[in-house]
Amino acid sequence: MLVSNLIFAGNVVAPVFIIIFLGIILRRRGIVNEQFNTLTSKVVFNVALPAMIFKELSSFPLNEILHPSQVLLVVISLLVMFLFSWIVSAWLCHDGRDRGAFIQGSFRGNFAILGFALVRNAYGEEALGGAAIVLAIIMPIYNILSVIALTVPLQQEKQIEFVRILKTVATNPLILALLCALPFSLFDIPLHPIFSQSIQYLAALTLPLALISLGSSLSFHSIRQDRKLTIAATIIKLVIMPCVGVAAAVLAGFRGQELGILFFMFAAPTAIASYIMAEVMGSNGRLAGNIVLVSTIASLFTLSLGIFLLRLFNYF
Repeated sequence: MLVSNLIFAGNVVAPVFIIIFLGIILRRRGIVNEQFNTLTSKVVFNVALPAMIFKELSSFPLNEILHPSQVLLVVISLLVMFLFSWIVSAWLCHDGRDRGAFIQGSFRGNFAILGFALVRNAYGEEALGGAAIVLAIIMPIYNILSVIALTVPLQQEKQIEFVRILKTVATNPLILALLCALPFSLFDIPLHPIFSQSIQYLAALTLPLALISLGSSLSFHSIRQDRKLTIAATIIKLVIMPCVGVAAAVLAGFRGQELGILFFMFAAPTAIASYIMAEVMGSNGRLAGNIVLVSTIASLFTLSLGIFLLRLFNYF
């Protein structure tokens, strides 16, 4: 039983991190570079990932995969972890630039890329529809809370432009893909084979490209700096957040695939987008990058352990 659970956890996590480490190797050998990462991120975010979300959601009956209790659990859990990270940051951080990067790195996970890959490995293609619904819930929350985290600690409360935030959320390609898929899902409208196959090709680009780009974008040069804050944020993201979120989900009655998707959402390492936003908005980009790097590497072990324990207690 123990051995089979360990093998299952390894089979879910290992393929994802093999591709990530391939990205690291390709970067070190000069086969890919920063320009590749930038262009790949744009292709994945604007084309491939929206295509995958549309593909998965358009073929799923929405009333069977969207549960109000799941929405409520995800929203409340993210808000609680955001507030917890905010309180901890006030204790650990003495600079507003550090606080913003710390808060965002503690709650914003890489579910869109790494989480989707893990869901597919664990449950197969048919589970990606449920994962896409969770992604549609958390994307607006991530964007709004990230802007607040990166502006308020810098004493720029008056510069928070909520209209601009809402516009950014409304024009997010992932949100638009969800909205476009809704009629096909609600009214069971079939796609013409030509369009269906084209979307399938685009969707297939998502995970390989994104994981290689993720690996090649990780930088080890500044990892020794900001160690205290980096470790603290990583512990919050990879240990405290999944423990709190999964415990709440279990108490709420979630089991099997639904619980597994929520686990991957809570336990995913910090998203690279947190580094990009920190740089653009004047926060501590170096700290944000360190949190992404350390949490991504550490998640190889925390994700494996989490899957093993959930399987051991028959929750997964």
